[in-house]
Amino acid sequence: MKNLWITTGIASATLIGSAAAARLSERLSNVHESFLEDRRAVLPSLSDPFGVPAVARVVAEQSRDSFRAASSWKRNVIATVFWVGELPTENNPTPNTMSAWDPNWQANFGGYDQPDRREGYLPAGFIPTLNPFYIALPYNDVAKGGVHRPEASEVIPWFWESYRGDGISVCKGRWVAIHHEGKVCFAQWEDVGPFEVDHWQYVFGKESPRPNRNQAAGIDLSPAVRDFLKLRSGATVEWRFADDQEVPRGPWKNWSREPALPQR
Repeated sequence: MKNLWITTGIASATLIGSAAAARLSERLSNVHESFLEDRRAVLPSLSDPFGVPAVARVVAEQSRDSFRAASSWKRNVIATVFWVGELPTENNPTPNTMSAWDPNWQANFGGYDQPDRREGYLPAGFIPTLNPFYIALPYNDVAKGGVHRPEASEVIPWFWESYRGDGISVCKGRWVAIHHEGKVCFAQWEDVGPFEVDHWQYVFGKESPRPNRNQAAGIDLSPAVRDFLKLRSGATVEWRFADDQEVPRGPWKNWSREPALPQR
């Protein structure tokens, strides 16, 4: 009997211990799950302490879709010719010794981009230190005070891909394709105009250029672009934005090595 009682007691103690262990295990499991839920709530703020958009992948996808829309051709646009170093005139009230994004544009270019004295696509007498294939469009993403315009991050498709801080334009240097009578020239966006500085609805949207004293001109072209396309100021062109990888070899890329002669 004594041995039986001992055995029964041991069994009972084992059962009691097992039940307690089960309750403890369940309690620990609940506490652990509660802990995990707390961590799940906290982790997003830890990974995004500065309020950056939560899912960067979606922003990139939206940017690509927006770029496709923005890169469609703008048709029947009046083009005027301008150049580095151009002094103010009635139809060009802003001196081009500086650009909207470069206060030393002429000096950094290497000199005066003489429109009437050319060697191939280059100004006579020197090889520029900046691309002579440049254009201006009527939008400046950097406002007075050195901050981006409030709409810039919403309307410029590549804004967050190119953003490097306040006061640094994400438009400067962007490639543009210009079509005229069967020929396409590539150039870089280096200044703002003609006349307007905030017409994003045209540059990135579907509006037409606003009326101005140059027949509602919507793009300014450098002498090199003029010569490649064989056009005069006031001609009608088509243009669109181009990704870097779209830009083919041409005088807009090899200008620094040797003067490229105009195509016959």
